Amino acid sequence: MEKVDVLYVNETVAVDCEQLAELHRRLGSSGAEDVVMRAMEELALRLTHAERLYREGALTEMPKCARSMAAIAEQVGMLTVAQVARDVTRCLDGADGVALAATVTRLMRIGERSISEIWELQDMTV
Repeated sequence: MEKVDVLYVNETVAVDCEQLAELHRRLGSSGAEDVVMRAMEELALRLTHAERLYREGALTEMPKCARSMAAIAEQVGMLTVAQVARDVTRCLDGADGVALAATVTRLMRIGERSISEIWELQDMTV
């Protein structure tokens, strides 16, 4: 019988706290909180949408979804999400199905972890 190794993926997410602080300076606490909450809601919706598009094989619709995720993530300092969303578009452009599968999975994982991280940061500022 062969031994099967299980890989556990645990990577850190990068959140630009300075970007969040800048939002607070420009918009005030409640304004910044509103922007961040709306951004997280949009990201959660787009993550779900991207996963559905991938599962259904609607790859021609994925670049628009991934680009919008990158833009939203950058707005609130979710650097890793923005980078991985751009990586998804590169995989789509290169028509690399194996890389796309891995990168979409990574986007889901990083997206969920980043949203949780932002929630925790917001809780600390209140």
